[in-house]
Amino acid sequence: MELGFPKTVIVRHSRENPKKCSIIPLKGRPDLFFYHYPLVHRPPLEGYVRLAAEGPELSLTDATMGVLLLDGSWRWADSMTRDFLDVPPRSLHGWRTAYPRVSRQGTDPGNGLASVEALYVAYHILGRPTAGLLDHYRWAAEFLNKNALADGQLTGDAR
Repeated sequence: MELGFPKTVIVRHSRENPKKCSIIPLKGRPDLFFYHYPLVHRPPLEGYVRLAAEGPELSLTDATMGVLLLDGSWRWADSMTRDFLDVPPRSLHGWRTAYPRVSRQGTDPGNGLASVEALYVAYHILGRPTAGLLDHYRWAAEFLNKNALADGQLTGDAR
């Protein structure tokens, strides 16, 4: 299957609870590679951008780039990010999560999204097909409603 864009690399923290994971149901999609963190062998990431809470916003100018998504709770984010600092960060500002987050340590950033939400938004921004990404996401309808205009088009300005 020819995608027309690089496969997305998802690195999942091994201590993350699989029952709370929003991205695991996407395993097996031809546009995604899954890896466990810590990595035994790091995949080549030249030509990739890393989804991050901070950094320049992801835009259509990144459309030819691959996407690196680090999947883990925000408390694991720093340790995971350190291993990928060479991959340019891109943020997703202005989007609202539907995931009912509860951080006892106050580590969740205000613009934090569930992994599947971040992947959906990134694909939307980059002009990639989003079909099926939210099929198994319990809060899909709420997420789309929180971030939709009257005509159903997603907007990053839905605050």
